[in-house]
Amino acid sequence: MTPAERGHPDLDETAFGELLEASQDLHADSMRAMRDAAEETVELGMERRAHGGFDPEENAAFAQQNSQRLQTAFGGKLLAGIGAGAALAALAASSAWASQPTDIQILQTAASIEVLAVATYQKALTLPFIGGSSANPVVKTFAEKTMEQHAQHKTAFNAVTVRLGGKKQENPDPVLLKVVQAAEPGLTSPLPVVKLALELENGAAETYIVDCSALSDGDGRKTTASIMGVEAQHAAILSAVQALLEANAPQLIALPPNVGALPSAAGSVGFPNAFYPTSQARPATEGALSS
Repeated sequence: MTPAERGHPDLDETAFGELLEASQDLHADSMRAMRDAAEETVELGMERRAHGGFDPEENAAFAQQNSQRLQTAFGGKLLAGIGAGAALAALAASSAWASQPTDIQILQTAASIEVLAVATYQKALTLPFIGGSSANPVVKTFAEKTMEQHAQHKTAFNAVTVRLGGKKQENPDPVLLKVVQAAEPGLTSPLPVVKLALELENGAAETYIVDCSALSDGDGRKTTASIMGVEAQHAAILSAVQALLEANAPQLIALPPNVGALPSAAGSVGFPNAFYPTSQARPATEGALSS
């Protein structure tokens, strides 16, 4: 049955298939980079443990640095006012967190972000205007495919964590979880759902940008950067969808687009910054397990 027969005449299967193929290619490249880099990352961890393990003083310094970052990390609109920074700062400076190797903390936090992303898209797809019969088919398919990609990102981060000697992180980022829970009552139409998803995607991309400079080996940085690119792509698509919803033009969320009807900013709205900011980057200890 074609999209038109299902009541979705605005979805061109060929064009949408090309978009999904491009998204999947970028995602596949990131997963391939993760697999290739995992072996060398694990070898580095094994070598360090063979020479006495991770330096406790290095871990403690890392925890202290991140406790300071927690005080200024809550820059997102939805993060304002939740009052969790001080509590997490104290937690991050604790001896339990200081005992964890830094790369493991970073990877566990990354996995916790992906856990929350999967749950958020899963919840969104239960809403009739996102995953139901009244949903825009482009938005629905994007949500389904993006949820699948986040699940694979979580698996990849956890795989390296375990092979480095850490534990899998299967729980969501505790701070961002509060953000999502606070937003849930207001998810009564597509726009607030898109805004929430956009903040989570930007937060993930910005976190991985910061993580690239914090990870101890080059292959770990390459892996994180490759996944960061996928999250940035998600954010670009959501930014365009948000702009059309805010312009009261949901009918323009279609493939191929009605180019003549699009607003003048359509070509740039998905890329609002010359350089990606990092004000919403999550501290590396935020989703780390205590031991």
